This record gives sequence, C-alpha cells and structure tokens, in this order.
Amino acid sequence: MNILVTGGAGFIGSNFIRHILSKYPAYKIINLDKLTYAGNLDNLKDVEKNRNYKFIKADICDAKIIDKLLHSEKIDAVINFAAETHVDRSIHEPDSFLKTDVFGTFNLLEASKRHGIQRYIQISTDEVYGSIDNGSFREDSTISPNSPYSASKSSGDMMVRAYSKTYGFPGIITRSSNNFGPYQYPEKIIPLFVTNAIENKPLPLYGDGKNVRDWLYVTDNCEALDAVLHKGRTGEIYNIGGGKEMQNVDITKMVLKLTGKPESLIKPVTDRAGHDRRYSIDCSKIKNELGWKPRHDFESALKETVEWYMKNTQWWEKTKKKQKDFRDFYKKNYKL
Repeated sequence: MNILVTGGAGFIGSNFIRHILSKYPAYKIINLDKLTYAGNLDNLKDVEKNRNYKFIKADICDAKIIDKLLHSEKIDAVINFAAETHVDRSIHEPDSFLKTDVFGTFNLLEASKRHGIQRYIQISTDEVYGSIDNGSFREDSTISPNSPYSASKSSGDMMVRAYSKTYGFPGIITRSSNNFGPYQYPEKIIPLFVTNAIENKPLPLYGDGKNVRDWLYVTDNCEALDAVLHKGRTGEIYNIGGGKEMQNVDITKMVLKLTGKPESLIKPVTDRAGHDRRYSIDCSKIKNELGWKPRHDFESALKETVEWYMKNTQWWEKTKKKQKDFRDFYKKNYKL
C-alpha cells in the first residue's frame, strides 16, 4: 500500500509513520509536511533512511503539488494529519486555521476524488462536539465547536462527510481526545508543563484548573488509526479516547511530582476565552466494530512521557530556542 501522510512531521503524524513502517515493512509512506513551527524532521530521524519512506516539503493548500504527487506516487490512501491545532493560537490568529484546516482539506478531497484514492482518513478532534456537563458524545451527536480551531476542524469534517454522501467518496473521520506522548511540540499542556518544570519555570494554569479532558496515549491512537485504515467503514466517524478523564490541575500536580518539582511553580493565569469545561466521548463504536481498545494506563504512560522529555532535553531545548515565535506568543498571551 502506498500511503500519503500529510502533516507527518508533527506529533501524532510522526508517531503514526513510525508505527506503520514498523508493522508493515512492505508499505510505502510519503510524508508531506509544510514544516511550520510545529513540524520537526527530528521527530523522524530514526526512519529517514528507510527505503519505503520519503519526505516532501509542501503545503496541502498547493493543489498542483497534491495532484502531481497522488499521480506520480500511485497513492492508495491519504491520511490527513495536516492542521493548525493549538486553540490559543486560533483565538489570536484564526486566519491560518481556516486556510489549512478548511481549504487544505478541500484540496486533498478534490485531488483524492480525481485520482480514485481507495481510502481517505480525516484526523479530527473531540473538540468539535463542544463542552458537555454530563455523559459523553457519540459519533452521531450534534457538533458545537466553541473556538476558531474546533470550528475550522468541524468545517473540514463536514467537507469529508459531504464528499462521502455526494460522490461516494471513501472518506472516514476520526475524532480523538487529547493525545500525549513523545515528540509533542511544547505548547500543549503536558509537554509545556514538563519542560517548564525541568527548567524551573512557571506552569501557567488556566482559571481554576478544573477543566476536564480525556487523555489518550499517542501509541494507542496510532493503533486505532491502523484499525480504521484497514477495517473502518467508508463514510463513518470513529471516536477514539483513552477513557481517562482528568482535571487540568490534577495533571499539573502529577507532572510536578514526576519531575520532582514543587507545586509553587503553578501560576494561575486568566482563563482562555471560550474555554470548554469538559470533553468526553463514547468510544464503544470503534471498540465493538473494529476491536480496538487502549493498551496503556494513563499513569504509566504519563510517567514514560515525562521520562522521555527528561532524557531528550536536546530535542525540546532545540525546539524552544529555534522558535522565537513560540517564546513571544507565550510571553504575550500568558504574560510570563
């Protein structure tokens, strides 16, 4: 199988590429990534010489490149990880989210339809459902995005749905909960707080810290996506969650305990605009239909994740120092 992975130099995409190359040595992976601030080829140093792996620097908004690539590489499946994903940035810089998450998805759909792609998987998020006080969202729940990020992802999802219904397009949507693990760009809460703790810097905790998220170890997500790629039903949506709901303040305290740092590093900051209180998804569909379930318990996976960042300081120090934009963004919006 020849697979085009877009956004493969990012966190989940790079872990997925590593998973596929390891499990299916005959598969060919074409990794297309624009290499924005969160794209990092160091994430794939261990596979860059694999004869079944190729990297191409390009933007999914470039229709001509996408069209040419699907033809020349005889692509069978497209898996679209490429997206702007950070909620904070979407609040302050929404235009790039609309361009990549909506127009970029449209380009991929058009090219994939034109070249008869056998399978297209749109990587989405549980954030499209919005917040829920009690219970959990199912795949047929009404979406109600509350940030420019989740609104842009919802729009991409709707395009995939429309192409499936209108054209019989082989599209599938996956909506995962909060991923964590190695190689995650240090703007998301766990890698940001782990690296800040290591550096004895403040951990900026929004509001009262009681916002709830479900946590999914990235390796488990990759295995779920593997199942969807090979066994998922065209036109369907699959929720993918870890089944571990945690308040942000509890995550913060666990990180500090694992890094051996004091809770005095916690710095409450003004709450994020439109901050969703609780995310929760029902994942019985993918478990019952495709036989997937997460293999890692949260506590052990978090410990492994913290240890990875502690052992790989060169990776994240290089990332933080390289990105002046990263430092300026947090200095401005967290007032640190």
